[in-house]
Order: sequence, then structure tokens, then C-alpha cells
Amino acid sequence: METEPQNKFADLFFRATLGDLHAQREICQQYESQVRVVVRILLGPKLRAHLDTMDLVQSVHRSLLIGLKNEKFAIASPDKLVALACTIVRRKVARKWRSLRREANLQGTATGDISYISGVLSSIANPHEGPLQIAEFEDRLAHLCNQMTDIERIMVEMRLDGYTNAEIAERVNIHPVAIRARWTRLRQRLENQGILSDWV
Repeated sequence: METEPQNKFADLFFRATLGDLHAQREICQQYESQVRVVVRILLGPKLRAHLDTMDLVQSVHRSLLIGLKNEKFAIASPDKLVALACTIVRRKVARKWRSLRREANLQGTATGDISYISGVLSSIANPHEGPLQIAEFEDRLAHLCNQMTDIERIMVEMRLDGYTNAEIAERVNIHPVAIRARWTRLRQRLENQGILSDWV
């Protein structure tokens, strides 16, 4: 039997999908503070100059409300709502990073350089603030990069530089379907080391 809070949330969610503006505002308020925390963590020095926290939060609101209107989401609890909102903002920041890299034309010929990959990932994906935690994270990251194959390192480097999967597949001469399978395994290894796989 559902508890009263679950029933209340289900009613709120249903009214939001019907276009009830009050319900939609209440839905947004339930995750906004957590999304702001995630944004502060994600926006390292390289991204702060290009992205505004409130712009990102508003963008998450728009994406989520459009999804509600189109019945794209089925959210059963406030916790799942927060998780979805945080996932949306992580993906938006990662896409913006890749777009900035591409617009700046910083990418050259990918070499799979370990120090380059670990340095970029550390600068944009390190969630820690204390020097000890940062050092431990960078050690795990360096170990992970050392364990990657040459092809995996080139894949990650190109993805960080804004290349699409199709462009990566052409560069490493691997079928796009096989590239997707490699990404699935590689992203799991990144997540196991505490690195947000949205970046790649």
C-alpha cells in the first residue's frame, strides 16, 4: 500500500503532466537545490567562464517540463525526480564542454596521450576539493588511463575534443556498432573509478 507522501507526489506529478503551473513550479522546487550543488561541482575553472549556474538550472527546468508534457518521464518518487534532474544537468554540461572544444578548434590529431587525457578529465571531472582527495582521484584516473588500450585512449581523447561517435569510428577504423559496445564497457570502468561517464 502506498504511503501518504507517495500518493501526494503521484498526484502532484499527474497534475504537472496536465499542465498545472502551480504543480510544475512545485515539481521544479523539489530538485532545484540539489541541481545547483551538482552544477557547482561540475563547473571547474575551464567551464565557469562559459556557463552560468542559473542558466543551467533554467535549462533543466525546460527539459524536464517538456518531458512531462510529452509524457516522456515516469517518475515514482521525489528521489527519482532529483536523480533525473541531476542526470539531465550532467549531460548538458558535458555536451557544452564538447561543443566548446569543437568551436575553439582545439583538437588536433588524436594520439591517445595518457597525460593529456588524465589532465583534461581531472580538470573537468574531479569532484573533490581537498588536496588529498584530489591527489587520490588523479592517481585512480592515471591508473585507469594506463589500463586503456591504444584505441580506447584515442576514443576518449577524440570524445573530449568534441568528435562524434561516427567520426571516432572512422578514425579508428571500427564499425559504429562496435564503437558503441566499447563505449558501454569503458563508461562502466570510468564510473567504477568515480568519474562521470557523461563527459565521454
